[in-house]
Amino acid sequence: MKTNHFADRMLAAVRNKATPLIVGLDPVYENLPPALRRTDDESPSCAEQVDAMLQFSLGVLKAAAPHVAGVKINSAYFERYQQEGWEVYSSLIQEAVSMGLLVIGDVKRADIGHTAAQYAQAVLADPQFADNGGAVGPDAITVNPYFGVDGIAPFRDVADAQGKGLFVLVRTSNPSAGEVQQIPAGDGRPLYLHIADLVRQWGAGNAGTCGYSNIGAVVGATTGEAIKELRAALPQSVFLIPGVGAQGGSIADCRHALDASGFGALIAASRSIIFAYKDAKYKSLAEGDWRHAVEQAAIDTRRQIAEGLGL
Repeated sequence: MKTNHFADRMLAAVRNKATPLIVGLDPVYENLPPALRRTDDESPSCAEQVDAMLQFSLGVLKAAAPHVAGVKINSAYFERYQQEGWEVYSSLIQEAVSMGLLVIGDVKRADIGHTAAQYAQAVLADPQFADNGGAVGPDAITVNPYFGVDGIAPFRDVADAQGKGLFVLVRTSNPSAGEVQQIPAGDGRPLYLHIADLVRQWGAGNAGTCGYSNIGAVVGATTGEAIKELRAALPQSVFLIPGVGAQGGSIADCRHALDASGFGALIAASRSIIFAYKDAKYKSLAEGDWRHAVEQAAIDTRRQIAEGLGL
């Protein structure tokens, strides 16, 4: 029976695949395998690029699905193609769900009031149209906390009503994150710890049977000791941890995000898996079929996480 609480479904997905690894879909046309893109001097049309992005993304999903708990789909890589791109993004959600994968929509939305409510319906809610054909929205999305609770509440309302989740940007993996997130607040603590306090408040009283709330936190693997610090501040929040792989985040540091049972986080790897055909160590596999390189990279990353975290 499918549970209707995001955190419970997340932990079930991790248990089912015996790994907290999720694959990130951040496809760039110019980086796709040559078999999927034009290699002549002609500029590809929008339709050609969108079709290539779809075929690539489907190939990644099918190759990685047996080895990961879920997928994080970054909407920006599809939104740039306007209507056609959004249709591909939506179709990938449906495909991933059909494969039994947990789906995170990496949309990083933020606004207030009625506008935030419309965003929540657009990027999180299951479509409420008579002719939606059974389409569903993602299990969870990423959101920006800069507007405060006014910007979070409309998304939280949808999450509560439909058994979905939110991941609030708290301590991100990008190099310049500290310009804002490490600014000392009035009590001398960095701003990201105050955001963590808000995340704890926003998710209070809505834990699943697993003990975790449906309001989680994005905490980059590149942030080192901040992971440990934030786990202490957010004992009931699931962590979404990007930055493993191409960004050089430490798998060992991710252990601080896990509870005694080895749960409590999703660890995302994107470019190191989806573009594995470019990696010299997967060259022989990629020569036969680029998807073989994707699958082996997913297997290797899963093993590295298991070894690094003692799972």
